Amino acid sequence: MKGENITLYFKQGSSDKIYKAELIEGEGGFLVNFAYGRKGSTLKTGTKTQNPVAYEKAKKIYDKLVNGKSAKGYVPNEDSTKYVYSDDQVNTGVHCQLLNPVEETELTSLIESDEWWAQEKQDGKRMLIRQKDELTAINRKGLSVGAPEAILDSAKSVERAFLIDGEAIGEKLFAFDLLMLDGENIQEKTYQERLNLLEGLGFADAIKVVSTAKTPKEKQKLHDKLKKDNSEGVVFKQHSAIYTPGRPNSGGTQRKFKFYDTASVIVAKVNDKRSVAMMVYDGKKEVGIGNVTISVNKEIPEAGTIIEVRYLYAYKGGSLYQPTFLNVRTDLDKKDCAIGQLKYKKE
Repeated sequence: MKGENITLYFKQGSSDKIYKAELIEGEGGFLVNFAYGRKGSTLKTGTKTQNPVAYEKAKKIYDKLVNGKSAKGYVPNEDSTKYVYSDDQVNTGVHCQLLNPVEETELTSLIESDEWWAQEKQDGKRMLIRQKDELTAINRKGLSVGAPEAILDSAKSVERAFLIDGEAIGEKLFAFDLLMLDGENIQEKTYQERLNLLEGLGFADAIKVVSTAKTPKEKQKLHDKLKKDNSEGVVFKQHSAIYTPGRPNSGGTQRKFKFYDTASVIVAKVNDKRSVAMMVYDGKKEVGIGNVTISVNKEIPEAGTIIEVRYLYAYKGGSLYQPTFLNVRTDLDKKDCAIGQLKYKKE
C-alpha cells in the first residue's frame, strides 16, 4: 500500500505557519507523523502512532488530523485564499427561514402566478453575514462559523450595519435576502422591499446578489435553463411576504424545487475501496440505506459524520439508487437525518 503526505499552510495577520502530515509504512504496520511550526523555521515533530498500526486505523488517524487542520483554516496551496476560522462557535440568536419542497405538479401554477418570483437554488452551504459591532459569519443553526476571507473582505467594503442571508459556494457568497439594515430589523418588510434594499448595498467581488426572475416568461426561461444545465433546482418566493424564521409545517412563502433528490445521511462505517455505508433514523431505529463511493479527490468521511448525497430515488426498505457523495455537513444534527426526507421510486 502507498503512503500519503500533505503540506498545509496558514497565513493570517502575523501568523505564517506550516503543518506537515504523513502516513508511512513501518515495520509491522503504518505510522502517522507530523511536523509544524513557523514557515522558514525548524519544525517541531511528533507522531500520532507510538507503534505501527493497521492501515485502516492509520488512515482514519491521518484523515482526522488533516481534516482538523483544514477546519482551522490551513490550506494545501500556499497561494490559496485565506479562511478566517472561528475557534469558539457562539449562538448568535439568528435563525434563518427554511424551505419546504415543491412537488412537480405545482410548478406550473408557481411559474404562471404573478405573486411568486424565482431564483436559482445554489448548491452550497447556508451562510448569513452580520456586520454590526463586528463581522460575524453564521450558519443555518445560528452558530458563528469561519468564512473565506474574500467573503468577509467584500462584506467590510459596505460601510453600513446589516444582516444578509445567502449560500456560500467556495469563496463566494450568493446573497438572496436582507434581514437588518442600519440597526433596524426589516424582516416585516415584503421580500420585494428587502431585495431592493439588498441590491442597493453594492457588494463587490466575493458577494453576489442572486438574479431574480419575476414574470412568467422569465421564470419559465430560468427553469428550463437550470434544468438543461443540470443545476440543483429553483427557489420560488412570494414577493409580498415577510421573512419568517424556521420551517413551516407545510407550504410556506418560500419553496424549493430540486431537479434531483438529495439527502442528509450519517456515515455508518467506512468500507474498503473508498466507499462508506449510509444510514438514517426511523424514529430511534437506525436504518441502512446502502453505500456511496467517495471520489479520489475528496477526503473519506469518518464514521458518525453527516454527509450530503445526491440520488435518483430510494427503494422502500432498501438502498438509495445511484447515490453520489456531495459534501460533509457540519451545520446539521443527526436528528436531521430522518427517513422521512427520502423520495421513493413510484410503483
